[in-house]
Amino acid sequence: MQNRDTLYINGSWVTPSGRNRIDVISASTEEVMASIPDGDENDVNSAVAAARAAFDGWSVTAPAARGEFLRKIQEGLKARSEELARLIAGEVGMPLKLSAQIQVGSPIANFGYYAQMAGAFAWEETIGNSRVVREPVGVVACITPWNYPLHQIAAKVAAALAAGCTVVLKPSEVAPLNAFVLAEVIDAAGLPPGVFNLVSGAGTSVGEALVRHSDVDMISFTGSTRAGKRISEVAAATIKRVALELGGKSAAVILDDADLAAAVKGTVTACFLNSGQTCSAHTRMLVPESRYDEAAKLAVEAAKKFTVGDPFGGIAKLGPLISDAQRERVRSYIRKGMAEQAELLWGGPDAPPELPKGYYVQPTIFGRVKPDSTIAQEEIFGPVLSILTYRDEEEAVKIANGTLYGLAGAVWAGSDERAQQVAKKLRTGQVDINGGSYNLFAPFGGYKQSGRGREMGPYGMEEFLEYKSLQFRGPAAPAKAAS
Repeated sequence: MQNRDTLYINGSWVTPSGRNRIDVISASTEEVMASIPDGDENDVNSAVAAARAAFDGWSVTAPAARGEFLRKIQEGLKARSEELARLIAGEVGMPLKLSAQIQVGSPIANFGYYAQMAGAFAWEETIGNSRVVREPVGVVACITPWNYPLHQIAAKVAAALAAGCTVVLKPSEVAPLNAFVLAEVIDAAGLPPGVFNLVSGAGTSVGEALVRHSDVDMISFTGSTRAGKRISEVAAATIKRVALELGGKSAAVILDDADLAAAVKGTVTACFLNSGQTCSAHTRMLVPESRYDEAAKLAVEAAKKFTVGDPFGGIAKLGPLISDAQRERVRSYIRKGMAEQAELLWGGPDAPPELPKGYYVQPTIFGRVKPDSTIAQEEIFGPVLSILTYRDEEEAVKIANGTLYGLAGAVWAGSDERAQQVAKKLRTGQVDINGGSYNLFAPFGGYKQSGRGREMGPYGMEEFLEYKSLQFRGPAAPAKAAS
């Protein structure tokens, strides 16, 4: 048991205002692995006050000096990487080897990137008689999800700190333990009091209190589209900036001249990663009608290789889902697909018989899925792939764009040039060309109801900056690099 009894506010571990607790459940054993404080509005007020008081000093700290703090945080996370990998494998259920590479490796890289970016960024530029300066937006509340918990925290917190903002973090109450380790690392790095604060608790209490707080200048949220709409509504009362990274229903468009075997294998992998609990998962595979039978056979062959099992066993490629509620949600979608007469090619709603404990589901593939069916339109957030067919390229683009979402996608073709032509027609924030790999420092975010704003790379830091124009009577002096 790794019980946590305190919150991190104003540079100290403090006793929460209330006595309520939240249990953290292991996804693979269904047993309580820890408990954390369920913070309340008083805790939020204390954390926001600390962040507001620290902002004046942190915002004018030299960017390179802010970068040095981030580098210390990166080194602290590296030193505890094995512990973090095991912790997140327990919380989320991603197999340990993948957890180390993805769940821990990417946030370490992010802190290192923003450590460098803080000192190298162009904070000022001269345009005619104006000097345009970029300044931190202020106090930022970061509200993060459970599927890639530390990765999403780092994407927000590292960028906001590099920009000169102060932060209050509310991690997911489902997978919060990694955030407490980060707070310990930040404390050891000597970040000035109040620059970073951690308040754990439920979204309906801590999250809402942060969103409506008049001294919070910006909300950066990753989660469901439903929650994103609620945040937008509440934040509108104080006209605060809101950045949202929400749901997805991403399509992999396989054109008629593509390497079908490579395209199908790549799509199945992109769908099943983290047991399908990835907002950018390629959950719709679009294939030419004439190649459906071949594609369906290849998809089933690929799915058979995704063994389900204990994330600590060293063999499984897929671990459990995050919770009982999520498992039942995914099962209900599988049953819905069957009821809507899609072809069940592999898997199904029944639990794997050899795994009586843990929130496991079978990787599932549906064929002959209609574009307007439930499983082709709604985000399932589990290892469920829908295969749809199209008659020509124009129809493929129409189907790919035919959902409320626009977060990610893929195009597979006989040449990168042809794939790129189709990719430009997709209304989505990222498109993988012929299996192009994820770029940690390229902009990530969505069109339509997949969100607003971008994370990662310099684009992610710009979300936390304001522009100010200084007008001079004559030509402005050339901008100097910040040190």
